[in-house]
Parts: sequence; C-alpha cells; structure tokens
Amino acid sequence: MSRINGFVGRRDFLKFASIVGIAATVFGDSFWNPEQTAVADIHPNPNSISPNEAIRRLLDGNQRFIHQKRQYPDQSLEHLRLVAKAQYPFAAIFGCADSRVPAEIIFDQGLGDLFVVRVAGNVVSDTVIGSLEYSTAVLGSQLIVVLGHRRCGAVAEAIKNELLPGRIGLIIEGIKPSLERIKFRTGDNMQDAVIANIQYQTEKLQENSTILAKLLREGKLKIVGACYDIDTGKVNIIT
Repeated sequence: MSRINGFVGRRDFLKFASIVGIAATVFGDSFWNPEQTAVADIHPNPNSISPNEAIRRLLDGNQRFIHQKRQYPDQSLEHLRLVAKAQYPFAAIFGCADSRVPAEIIFDQGLGDLFVVRVAGNVVSDTVIGSLEYSTAVLGSQLIVVLGHRRCGAVAEAIKNELLPGRIGLIIEGIKPSLERIKFRTGDNMQDAVIANIQYQTEKLQENSTILAKLLREGKLKIVGACYDIDTGKVNIIT
C-alpha cells in the first residue's frame, strides 16, 4: 500500500477494507475484527496536538472571529497544494448543518485544519460515527467537538413534538430523548434543551463506538460539547 507521511493512502485503505470485508464474510468474525484492527493499526498524525491544545487553538480562533481580527490561516495556494497530498486535521467538529454555523469561519481555521461533519440538530447516526472514527483512527485527530447552537430549529421542532413531512421526522426523533434530561440551568427553556441535546449526542458518540471508546480509554482522544451563540459568534465549551 502507498503511504503519505506514514499514513496509508485513502484509496488503498478503502480498497483494503473492501477486500478484508469480503474475506470476513467468507471466514467469519474470527478472520478479522475491523474495529479492533482499525484502532491497533493507527498511525500517528505527524501534525497532531494534544486535545487541550486543540481546544485552545479553536477558542483562540473563535476570539479572532468575534473581534474581527481573523488571520485566515492555511488558505494560501501553497497550502492548498500541500494538503492536496494528505490531510492531518488537528480536530474534528461534529456540528449542526445550520447555514449560520460554518466551523472553519467561526474558528478562523483553514484548509486541512478541521475534519467537519454536519447534520441538522447534530444528531448522531451510524454514518456520523463512521466519519468520526475515520477522523480519529485513520487521520489521527485527538479532539472531537460536538457543536450545537442557540435557537436550533431542529431542537425547537423536537420541543413542539408535531408530525413532520418526509424524513425530517427522523432527525427530530434523534433529539427527543435528550429533552427528558433537561436541567434548568439558564432560565431559557429553549437554550436548556439545546444544551441537553449537545450533552446527549456527546454521550451517544462514546457509547455507540468501540473505536472512539477505546481511544478515550487510552488517552488518545477527547470529546467535548460546545455551543455557538448565533447572536454574538461566541463558542462556549459545555461541561
């Protein structure tokens, strides 16, 4: 397999995974456990930073965004050509698809800095989990930020609890369990629901992925919740 700076090339990685998947079907689970192997074969990200340093870098960038002192890092043509060869994001952002919450802009980051997964209501699904497993186990990111935001429309619909058309309801159903865990902490019922959903989805990530759980146990990953204020542009870490 080809390697780029110690990483297996993505095409070869996916090709290899496909071949092994066929073999596992033929020979059974004893042939290969994909989750165990994916973690065991992690290659370190040569540009990785600690989870706490990644949080600091994100919050520093957010402060630049708030105060209109953006540096627009890693957005040159030279850097574009560099990351075309391989990506080494220092953090993964799992956020809401709301058009007002573009991660690279609000954190003042550039090409290849963030591995971003977005879906309405930042609702965890198998596809989301797989994407974040890839960002950590394959690309070497040591931080995942579950990013919700004030006045989230998906959370508001979950509170209304009304029938919705098409598959929109599937997203809302993924939020409803969080509403049972609301702790009244802000005096704003809507904001309390947003925070509850961030915390619920953060826990769901950890509980439904053996890969992420193993990385957390080994101290190779940190998952935190955060909330973006669409009025001020500020991001606050949720504890």
